[in-house]
Amino acid sequence: RADTLLEHQSQLHICLKDYPLSSLCTHCDCHNGKLESDTRAFLSPQPGTLNQGIKDVQALVDKEVDGSVRGIWLMAEVDHWNNEKERLVLITDNTLLVCKYDFVMFACEEMHRIPLNFVDRISYGTFSFPKHSLLQREGEGVRVFWDRLREPSFTSRWNPFAIDYPFITFTHHPVRNVSEAFAALCDIHNFREQLKDAAEKVHAMKPVPGKANGVIVLNQQIPIETYVGLMSFLGNQNKLGYCMARGNIGF
Repeated sequence: RADTLLEHQSQLHICLKDYPLSSLCTHCDCHNGKLESDTRAFLSPQPGTLNQGIKDVQALVDKEVDGSVRGIWLMAEVDHWNNEKERLVLITDNTLLVCKYDFVMFACEEMHRIPLNFVDRISYGTFSFPKHSLLQREGEGVRVFWDRLREPSFTSRWNPFAIDYPFITFTHHPVRNVSEAFAALCDIHNFREQLKDAAEKVHAMKPVPGKANGVIVLNQQIPIETYVGLMSFLGNQNKLGYCMARGNIGF
């Protein structure tokens, strides 16, 4: 299945005009084929854009450290404050690579490298929030842990910019319904299966001393411990975590 995913790269020369504009809307009540004033077009489905992004991040793979690429996904990362962020995610022989890619400037701005033999738990399911939280999130997600014994500190929980969390969370990218090729590229369920298989293989070949080997997969709700989140509410409503065409400016 990893080979099938890579083959989809050749099918991604897609033009937005080939699909109803309603399929790219950020609000589900736009079905008249016209761009609403609060609707923006995602840049990743533009002709050649995603292909260039994939090519650029593949060039950053270190063959000696990471090995060969097993699969590539376009997903949205959901941080601990419920902010969505567009990401290109690669599974290689030895590593999980999470890339922040700028589809405007065609540049990889950040790359998070997670050794697969440190991945010890994968949970998947719907999202949950504290009882009195004002926030909610539809859909499903996948959370990948690489240190099951370490919990985020109190300071990190209340810091929206904290990056020392021992896990990362993904959900579907909004463009997944554009075409079958994008549906495969944004499939978080296939990502979960491929990650589990790749991590277990590396655990067997390169066990970490003092660390339990194997990957636990749990079907359970994914908690996001935030209550108000005005910043994430405004950011997610306006898709600020995605590269989009906003007038003459792309973000």
